[in-house]
Order: sequence, then structure tokens, then C-alpha cells
Amino acid sequence: QVQLVESGGGLVQAGGSLRLSCAASGRTFSNYAMGWFRQSPGKEREFVAAVDWSGVFTYYADSVKGRFTISRDNAKNTVYLRMNSLKPEDTALYYCNAARKSGSKWNVYLDFASWGQGTQVTVSS
Repeated sequence: QVQLVESGGGLVQAGGSLRLSCAASGRTFSNYAMGWFRQSPGKEREFVAAVDWSGVFTYYADSVKGRFTISRDNAKNTVYLRMNSLKPEDTALYYCNAARKSGSKWNVYLDFASWGQGTQVTVSS
């Protein structure tokens, strides 16, 4: 069973920064693209960012492009999300999981693992 554990969330003022981490245990994830997704109350979970298996190619939702940076360390089975210039609309529960691209859209690949607990990010104005 693969377990995903997200961490690094917190309360931050608008304009601030956070770095999220997601550790995968139980299975090597170096063969998979990994992504970050987020969900706000009353909204569907949405794609935030993805990184290919090598860490070379990255992809972002338009809403975070230029502010967020995704990266990975395959030796540590960990994926990161550096978030700068945070806005109140970034407030959400953030999750990581394997991701697959379908056309122009990135979707979660739940055959890799179930969703973890997520880590809460709250941005105050």
C-alpha cells in the first residue's frame, strides 16, 4: 500500500511563502509524474502543478504560474511545492498524488495511491 503524507501547510499573510512536501512510502514513485492538487470548501479538487518522472518538465495551472514551483527528489521519494506571493484565493487543502495528462488536462492517477490527508494552506488578506 502506498501512503502519501503531505506537510508544510500553515497560516500565512498575503504575499508570503510556504513550501509543501509530500513523502511517498511503500512504493517507488520515480516512474510516475507527480502532481499537486487543491480543494477549497464548496469547490471541486483542482490541478495545481505537475512534474514529470525526471523532474525536468513542469506544468502549472494558469492561476499559479510564475508564483509556484514544483520539484521532486526521487532518492527521497518526495515531491515539493514552493509557493510564493500567496493570495487569499490560494487558501485550500493541498494534496499530492501521481498525475497523468489527458489532452491538455492533468488528472490524478489514483491507481498509484489513494488520497492522503492533505495539508491546509490558509492565506489571510
